[in-house]
Amino acid sequence: MRLTCPRDELAARLALASRAASGKGTIPVLANVLLRTEEGLVELSATDMEVSLRVPLEDAGVEEHGSVVLPRLAADLVRSMAPGPVSIVHAENEGQVQISGGGSSFSLNCHQAGEYPELPKDGGVGVPMPARTFTECADRVVRAASRDETRPVLTGVLVRMGPGGLTMAATDSYRLAVRTMPLENPPTEEREAIIPARAVAEAARLASQAGDAEVEIALGESQSTIRCGGVRLTTRLIDGQFPDYRQLIPAEFEQEVRLDKAEFLGVLTRIGVLAQRTAPLRLSFEQGQLTVATASDQVGEGRESLPVAYAGEPMEIGFNADFLREGVDGMSGDEVRLGLISPLRPGLLRGVSDDHRYLLMPIRLPG
Repeated sequence: MRLTCPRDELAARLALASRAASGKGTIPVLANVLLRTEEGLVELSATDMEVSLRVPLEDAGVEEHGSVVLPRLAADLVRSMAPGPVSIVHAENEGQVQISGGGSSFSLNCHQAGEYPELPKDGGVGVPMPARTFTECADRVVRAASRDETRPVLTGVLVRMGPGGLTMAATDSYRLAVRTMPLENPPTEEREAIIPARAVAEAARLASQAGDAEVEIALGESQSTIRCGGVRLTTRLIDGQFPDYRQLIPAEFEQEVRLDKAEFLGVLTRIGVLAQRTAPLRLSFEQGQLTVATASDQVGEGRESLPVAYAGEPMEIGFNADFLREGVDGMSGDEVRLGLISPLRPGLLRGVSDDHRYLLMPIRLPG
């Protein structure tokens, strides 16, 4: 194999593909990036056997086709080279690959392409949407997914596409985030799958850098392919039944408090500095006022009040500081609506519309 590529493109594309490389070390070859060229195709790819990335090298000039597994450090090495073209040369069955450019020349140990596992096939035709639609859904939802591997279903994001648009939902059983966005060309039949949260977050990162490009989501029987700007991310789907979030969200609330988002977020951030993992934020509502407070034996205590349009009976409710702050921060618009029933029932955050809902379980307050 012999090819030449501009340094900046090669470095950026190597770094992108490397994000799917495995860092666990159980299968050494998976810590690296496969470079493959054939007629009409120059591609970098990597996988950790759960998520795979295929990244095209569009400006590469190929003199000889072939394949080689580049060591993961190649991305940092290429980035450190002087500007200009970089050449990669590898002779079939040799244990080293030559990378040179800008007066530098390196000979690196490498794996053979035959040692790299076969990557999953493409997922077929998908549902297109603007990159912004995908990122607005994913960024506000994926943070609510669980990291507890003992409950695999909760480590994923439910993705539903149909006549009602694109819906994403995630929960760790303490909070639930749901976002719905309209689609210009929605599928006539509803499709849904549970995609690992890590894959959704990675796809959102790709989409956020894609500008005006489209994202296309293809849901198969056991895997999903998300395409964006020529890059293809393929991931296994999570088997299981996702909780019915529509039944979890209360239909009515005793009180709906409207809050200035920036002001409320500022209070939560300041008081949240004192909140320890076991010390909830105490929200005390009374006529025309909300007081946010916390107390910790190790750190101390703090409180801050702000005016609100609250006219009900006095109520105190506790929430996890980080979860509440993330929920408020994820709302669009200048106003946040907080729906409340009782101190032992979940609260619901919404923005100016109902397309984004964030349900948060309360924490029982001492005393």
